[in-house]
Amino acid sequence: MILQQNKRRIRNIGAGLAVVLFLAAFGFCQSDSTQSTSPTPVPVDGELLAQKAPSSSTTSASPDAQSTGRISGTIAVQNGALAGGASVKLTRDGQPPVEVLSGDNGEFSFSNQPSGPFQLTVTANGFESKQFAGTLRPEASFVVPEIVLEVARATTEVNVSMTVEEVAQQQIEYQEQQRVLGFIPNFYASYVPDAAPLNPRQKFQLAWKSVSDPITIVGAAFLAGIYQASDEYGGYGQGAEGYAKRFGATYGDVLIGTFIDSAILTSVFHQDPRYFYRGTGTKKSRFLYAISNSVMCRGDNKKYEPNYSAILGSFMTSAISYTYYPASDRNATLLMQTALIRIAEGSVAGLFQEFVVKKLTPHLKKDPPPQQ
Repeated sequence: MILQQNKRRIRNIGAGLAVVLFLAAFGFCQSDSTQSTSPTPVPVDGELLAQKAPSSSTTSASPDAQSTGRISGTIAVQNGALAGGASVKLTRDGQPPVEVLSGDNGEFSFSNQPSGPFQLTVTANGFESKQFAGTLRPEASFVVPEIVLEVARATTEVNVSMTVEEVAQQQIEYQEQQRVLGFIPNFYASYVPDAAPLNPRQKFQLAWKSVSDPITIVGAAFLAGIYQASDEYGGYGQGAEGYAKRFGATYGDVLIGTFIDSAILTSVFHQDPRYFYRGTGTKKSRFLYAISNSVMCRGDNKKYEPNYSAILGSFMTSAISYTYYPASDRNATLLMQTALIRIAEGSVAGLFQEFVVKKLTPHLKKDPPPQQ
């Protein structure tokens, strides 16, 4: 009996101890929890204010981090192969450009990029460059459509320079469009200071162009009419026959004189038959330059020298014309007089060319002919 009572007491004591231990443990945990979550009082102006524990919202990512995104894409070539090693440059307003190379699989990527418009420029050796523009949205991934590079077109720079003969040909073709008052031939004036010299073929071409021009023929016919009216060279008589002889003699002087002075002798002496317009300097210097045109000329070497072609040609033309003028008008005085008149005509023509003719030639091309 006593033994049973003792056992019962031991069980009660054990149960009591268990309850005490449980309550003690529960109280310790409650105290710990309260201490960890309770704000610590901080004195401010004599009052105690509790510090608030930081909220979870303050630990979230910054707005800049949230607005960045990713730009990626693939570079290929025309045959469908992927282009590795291509340069991809990313440019944005107000930011320095960023450049990457595409991988072996042709892919490229730009991470942590701020939102907004952007432009890509793709370049690779042997291919035409390509550009792409787009706009990256905040916290988005922009996948650029596949960029296909095209093979660059082969370009060859060819520097073609014309020969002296080709330049001269274009220059005389330009001269052949010069007409005083729009209709009178002005083929023997050059407004190119450093004109290319003419070869013999071109000198004969220019001579033929001059004598075969309709205005030249009309001019000879008009002059023959004046001779007819004044009964100049009376040995030809009057009427149609007399006029025909006067026209033949007048046009013959033009034809023979032009070919001898401006084609045959200039080829022999290597001289240029053209008048080279100066247009600069004092009036006195230009005047002296113009009147010397009959006795001085520019050689094919571009140096000035005595005008053997014009001087000798004037006497040769007069001598030939001596054979077809009327016998009553043929004499040594007429031959010399005709030759000197032709030389003087060169000076008068030079003055007109230098001071008058260019102003009366309205159809000169605005673009000058080519030069050497």
